[in-house]
Amino acid sequence: MRLIGLAVFLAVSVILAPLAVEAQEVAKVARVGFMGFNTASNPQQREAFLRGLRDLGYVEGRNLVIEYRDAEGKVERLPALSAELAALKVDVIVAGGGTAGALAAKQATRTLPIVFMGVGDPVADGLVTSLARPGGNVTGFSLVGPELVGKLLELLKQVVPGVPQRRRI
Repeated sequence: MRLIGLAVFLAVSVILAPLAVEAQEVAKVARVGFMGFNTASNPQQREAFLRGLRDLGYVEGRNLVIEYRDAEGKVERLPALSAELAALKVDVIVAGGGTAGALAAKQATRTLPIVFMGVGDPVADGLVTSLARPGGNVTGFSLVGPELVGKLLELLKQVVPGVPQRRRI
């Protein structure tokens, strides 16, 4: 669960990073739509997410507004919740609910950035073109093992410029 929180944090931080620069100039408040599948059963996921955002300087109620939506374990609620978040024009949608949540968010908007979490195979599910270059407005955390490592390193390099390149021995 900690790995999922870290991956989502990294993906969202890449999307919100430009707002941090703007925030220094204009004090813009970042707006995140957080769609959970059953948040009551997984409070540590939300806490890890908030902790990661705090580490970046985003504090809920100060320079961050999070629009929470919870499907309460009902997959049929995901499309309506996604549409609600898209209508609010948040800066990014974090889509829980696995593949069903990610697909619902993708159907709700083609322009707002979407970060999914815990999807089995986003390429096969039609969410992204490839793990290395997702294309479109959708990215996130996949449960696909070896292919994920490269993407996580790519995100890390974007979030922390100057990370040393791998050395060959």
